Amino acid sequence: MAKKLYIGGLPLDITSDELREVFEEFGEIAEAKVITDRYTGRCRGFGFITFKKDEDADKAIDEGNGAELDGKTIKVSEAKDKKGGGSRGR
Repeated sequence: MAKKLYIGGLPLDITSDELREVFEEFGEIAEAKVITDRYTGRCRGFGFITFKKDEDADKAIDEGNGAELDGKTIKVSEAKDKKGGGSRGR
């Protein structure tokens, strides 16, 4: 079973490939995605990683949460399902 993690506090110049490299030490990754600003193309400070095994994701949470990455303290937690369709009040 795959488990998706939220990674917050990321450096603004990190790429999805770099994020994958950082977290590969915890196990096999199905997907790594840095969320970028649509206008600048820069990281918005967070991203998501999906591990193929739940135990690898749990290890990443335990060891990664509060760790330092390029001088920034990152937050690692289980991603919450997005509710609604994102209408933004339209």
